[in-house]
Amino acid sequence: MRPPIAAVVVLLLVVAALTVIGLDGVHTSGIPQAVLNGEQQIAADTAASTRTAIEAEAGAVRRKAHAYPATSASTPTTVLKALTAGRKAYLGRALLDARTGKLLATGGKTVPLAGVDVARTAAGHGQIPPRLVTSGGTRELLYFAKITLPAQADDPDQDQYQAQNGTERQWLLVVTEALPALAAYGDGRTAQVLDASGTVLATAAHGTASAASAQGAAHSGLSALAARAAKGAGADTDASGSLLGAASGSRRTVAGWAQVASATGAGESDDLGLVVLTSRAVPATTTAADYSGFALEAAGALAVVVLLLWLVLHFCVQQPLLRLYLSAGRVARGATGSGPTAAEELSRPVPVHGFGELARIGRALDALRGQLLGESGPQEFPARRGPGYRALAVGCVVVVACWAVPMIFMLNRADTATAVPATVLADQQARTEIATHRIRQSLDQSYTDLSDAAASLPGRSRAAQTEVLRQSLADHKQYRSLYLLDRKGGITLRVGGTPLRTLVHVPHGGGITTVNTSGRIPAIAAYAQVRAVKGKAPAAGVVLFGEIDVKALNSILPRPKLGSVWVADDHDKVLASSVGYRAFQSLPESGLTRLARATKGAPGTTGTATSAVHDTSSGPSVDAAAPLAQSGPTARLGWHVVTAEPAAALQIPAVQAEQRTMLAGILGIAVGAAGLGWLHVVVIRPLRAVAVLVERLAGGDRRTVLHPVNHDEIGSVTRSLELVRQALAERDRAARAGHAAGPARSQRENTLQR
Repeated sequence: MRPPIAAVVVLLLVVAALTVIGLDGVHTSGIPQAVLNGEQQIAADTAASTRTAIEAEAGAVRRKAHAYPATSASTPTTVLKALTAGRKAYLGRALLDARTGKLLATGGKTVPLAGVDVARTAAGHGQIPPRLVTSGGTRELLYFAKITLPAQADDPDQDQYQAQNGTERQWLLVVTEALPALAAYGDGRTAQVLDASGTVLATAAHGTASAASAQGAAHSGLSALAARAAKGAGADTDASGSLLGAASGSRRTVAGWAQVASATGAGESDDLGLVVLTSRAVPATTTAADYSGFALEAAGALAVVVLLLWLVLHFCVQQPLLRLYLSAGRVARGATGSGPTAAEELSRPVPVHGFGELARIGRALDALRGQLLGESGPQEFPARRGPGYRALAVGCVVVVACWAVPMIFMLNRADTATAVPATVLADQQARTEIATHRIRQSLDQSYTDLSDAAASLPGRSRAAQTEVLRQSLADHKQYRSLYLLDRKGGITLRVGGTPLRTLVHVPHGGGITTVNTSGRIPAIAAYAQVRAVKGKAPAAGVVLFGEIDVKALNSILPRPKLGSVWVADDHDKVLASSVGYRAFQSLPESGLTRLARATKGAPGTTGTATSAVHDTSSGPSVDAAAPLAQSGPTARLGWHVVTAEPAAALQIPAVQAEQRTMLAGILGIAVGAAGLGWLHVVVIRPLRAVAVLVERLAGGDRRTVLHPVNHDEIGSVTRSLELVRQALAERDRAARAGHAAGPARSQRENTLQR
């Protein structure tokens, strides 16, 4: 009996303590933590885009070098020209002998090779990662690729080296490029790329921000702080963080930093030591919200409820049950004993304590005492009874609910319109724009890769074209199928999986499109024209299609603290998502659909990004949408990216207070119901069963055995009642035997007299 009562009291007091601890930690500072977290994630997203651009360029250089059909007659000049033609991004290019480091051919500006051990660099078996170098006072990136050529028969030195080492000739292609173009998103935000020492390598500004504000961030020491924090986090992680800058009037600079490094395992950009720093001046909060007073009041109210429950359970259940336990033991001793002691035990009436089942048991036990003394016979008890301890338990749960229900549904409700700071909403919009840039990067790269493959098809045999497509499919994992179409839309050549297309069309030009409108999997494809070769028969295929695996697109959508991400077409049908979805389904909320449509501009324009806070069934949601592209192969699609992050996942004081208040209420009602349910199982329900049995015993039922179920107070009362039953049953048997022996004795006496 004592454990469930003690558990209810102790656990409810723990809930009161947790209420104080949880709500006391919620307070509004000058800059909410959600704003700092948002800037950190924006820096991390920008760093991820920069890393993707660097790794994509490094891969493109290697693939082009690997696909080059080198022969023993190839000259360095022709090889260098073939590998770098048409690439305006290359500032300088050089071809070197991988064994000796000898410069074989150059182009463009001088490639800064100081400090580069060519032989050691080319000796490795894996891919050569890019390097950050200084050229003419500016920092540039070096990209490397190996080219393998057959040995030349007229080169005795090379033949001797080949004979000794069993290798072919190798050249090393080195190209230098500027850092990838940096973009800043969100009005008033600046973005910078730093090296390991904190030196600014590139700067971008958006909206009201300017280069001067970026320089101010550098002069304020944020660049040095970011570089130092990144260095302390380690070079092989995608670490990120946030910083607070100087205040200017009612605004303060908030900065985020992130390493340009791989999130999973070793990456090509890990050794570059690059750090992205984003900063923005945001308004400081002037009104502070402190929930400690409310926490103390709520905890105090719960403590009063706990005290009330303890008093009720102690004086209405615990004490009466203990007295009944003692009285039952006394009656049992009197029933099984003999002599004056037993008579004295039975002479005292059984006090009736409490109400309900305990009172019923007490009255029946006193009737049994009278029957043991021979003062009364079996007694019937009324069938209609008043409220019992089950009603008491329900009443206790109701008392706890009077505290918990307002905590869950009424108190500290966050206003959807004002709970989310405007800065947090703007950050969600900026992150959505970065997500669109990341998706556009992937689709544009798919189109570029497909265009390169299409450019290598004209004039080749069918077998050679098949090999080109197979190699392209192996090099670019985002494709699930590559196929050539003729002028009527028929497939003339295919490698990879079965096409998902249901729309048969032969488009002009090149770009990104969808090739189905239904089915389980959306089919997004890049396409490019296959040029005809002068003086030769027309190509068997005129358009090359590459269906993009939607899983590859889905994999780049998730980002920490961005929430759910959807890519929707111009009819607001889902094509890809970071969460589970059905192909071509509508967006899950009507508010998201309205937001997506709001991004569409006037006919012929690309539209603008927008954001809003929507009230959903699970609480406020911070949502944003942005058009996918303003230029490039995806510009005319009319697609958009929609994101939705529950406000509960953001560290917003008003939402945190609502969450923790609801949690305290849920814990309170759960603990109260569980504890009182335990009391019902181990005390109230057994009492109800014992009350029925003892009333039947007092009514004359001597056959039903009372089995103690538990080893507790109620079990002891049951054992005592069983002893009383046995004593009454023995007395009844003796009385019946005496009545039977009386007539027989009288008959024997009459016989003797005759």
